[in-house]
Amino acid sequence: MSEHVETVVVGGGQAGLAVSYHLSRQGRPHTILEQASQPAEAWRNHRWDSFTLVTPNWTVRMPGAEYQGDEPDGFMSREEVVAYLEDYIERFRLPIQYGVRVSSVEANGAGYLVHTGEATLEVTNAVIATGLFQQPKIPPFSANLPEEVQQLHSSQYRNPAALPAGAVLVVGSAQSGGQIAEELYQSGRKVYICVSSAGWGPRRYRGQDIVRWMDRAGFNAVTVDKLPSPKMRFAASALVSGKDGGHTLNVHQFARDGVTLLGRIQDAQGSRITLAPDLKENLAKSEKFMADLLKRIDDYIEKSGLDVPPADLPKLRNGYDAEVITGLDLQSAGITSVIWATGYKFDFSLVRLPILDGDGYPIQKRGITDYPGLYFVGLPWLHTAKSGLLFGVGNDAAAIVADISGREHR
Repeated sequence: MSEHVETVVVGGGQAGLAVSYHLSRQGRPHTILEQASQPAEAWRNHRWDSFTLVTPNWTVRMPGAEYQGDEPDGFMSREEVVAYLEDYIERFRLPIQYGVRVSSVEANGAGYLVHTGEATLEVTNAVIATGLFQQPKIPPFSANLPEEVQQLHSSQYRNPAALPAGAVLVVGSAQSGGQIAEELYQSGRKVYICVSSAGWGPRRYRGQDIVRWMDRAGFNAVTVDKLPSPKMRFAASALVSGKDGGHTLNVHQFARDGVTLLGRIQDAQGSRITLAPDLKENLAKSEKFMADLLKRIDDYIEKSGLDVPPADLPKLRNGYDAEVITGLDLQSAGITSVIWATGYKFDFSLVRLPILDGDGYPIQKRGITDYPGLYFVGLPWLHTAKSGLLFGVGNDAAAIVADISGREHR
């Protein structure tokens, strides 16, 4: 026998909590189903010890709990984010059930059936808030590496001391890979890093934090339909850091500090890895990202007539002096650990309806699908660049709950 609930929110991360907040404010019956056993699971157990947000505190804008502290330009630590979300649930008495895994959502007349391991719920509305970062993405050839080499996804990395003695290969140079690589070599480890084409930018530019300029210049308000290609929804996040009050991360600086730069990893057979000769091509793509970013900010400053300091960034080119290496023996290099900072896979097959595009991404408009009562929230570029962040998830959640409320009048 099934139980009826007006709205079920699948996933208790920041997106699901934001939807619950708006539903609660309207007095609408609902429940959040979270498969983890405690709040803030991704922040608590899938970030390293020294992790901080890369967006300043003023961008923490969960609905009803926008940042009001004394350090708007600081950066919350992992522990502070966890505490913030725990407090959010308690303060607004959000109805979340832990340890409940949803196996499928399927159509049921004018509503939906939500199946869990324990029960089946009849619902009028189903909001899928499982996010895009669901499963670590590690290449299959990783299985060919020697057993004695420890392999971790970036979500499993905690600190340098937790790794066996020896050099470390970090695969990927976007936010996670770059931040982990910096921590490792500053701890005294010899580090090798496979450099991707992920962009980077300065932490501060012309007197302000780069995120402040991006917001003022309209980057965060760009809608998904303005992207050059739908594939851009999945682009890696630009390299920057909020650790120790925030600072610039740059692969050229890594090279200057003794990190060995490599191109993309292509294969592994035993202790030998094969590398693409694309290091300098990837460096050029990363620098183009930064140049385009800064030009847009400069244009905004000029158009607005702002009186700000001139641009004054160091010109680092050390990466271009690096030898292009197409093969590396891990044993000879003393590499005992490989950290895969290679992103995540996503899978929305739990929704048993034809609602995915060719990339497996939900077909929707600001989270609202063509199936009345079926919604998605918390995905990067769901509507704008900030849709998947603490910065913007509340706006999309409000739009979804407005649609839920409006259904009664259609």
